Amino acid sequence: MPELSPADLTELFRIIALRIGEARAELAALDGAIGDGDHGASMAGGFAALTRALTIASREGKTAGELFPTAAQSFLDAVGATTGPLYASAFLAAGQRFQGLATLPLARLPELVIAFHDGIAARGKASPGDKTMLDAWRPAARAVVASSGDCLTRLSAAQRAAEEGRDATGSMIAALGRASRLGSRSLGHIDPGAASAVVIIAALREGASAFLSRGNS
Repeated sequence: MPELSPADLTELFRIIALRIGEARAELAALDGAIGDGDHGASMAGGFAALTRALTIASREGKTAGELFPTAAQSFLDAVGATTGPLYASAFLAAGQRFQGLATLPLARLPELVIAFHDGIAARGKASPGDKTMLDAWRPAARAVVASSGDCLTRLSAAQRAAEEGRDATGSMIAALGRASRLGSRSLGHIDPGAASAVVIIAALREGASAFLSRGNS
């Protein structure tokens, strides 16, 4: 069974950081319609800082399981407001799930989606339909649990479910955060947090595919 070393995990998060960076302007535009417009910059800055921290940590000999608390702290240090604590909680939940692992079995990578959902749900206290990132993370996590097959199959199912959840936020009225101040005027707008969740899950699948291709070459 293929295993992700700390260096492999760091590369995986480098791919996520790259894709979030590419989506930065789009995420900012989505947030600008119903929020303060900083979601793209916050996510890009957080994942860039996280990648730098993981690069150092993996070189210093930290195990795969030990990288996730490092990721949580670096993201929280880089990102304030609501998003920082939410994703810090996501990484801490992943750290608990993968605690003690020197390397991460590729087959268990989809569990990262479940851990992220659990951490974000516990911290944010949002409910389905509140028009938040949880409206993408929750169906994605459920898809991982419900699907069978290999890592890529399960991550593909998670991505499709997250995309459907993201798109569904356009017909929701925001109940939490800055967007809730708009009331019914938030209708017709995609939640930026749900959009960035899709980017992360798609990048997870991309990274897993690249790892498998490298291993089979």
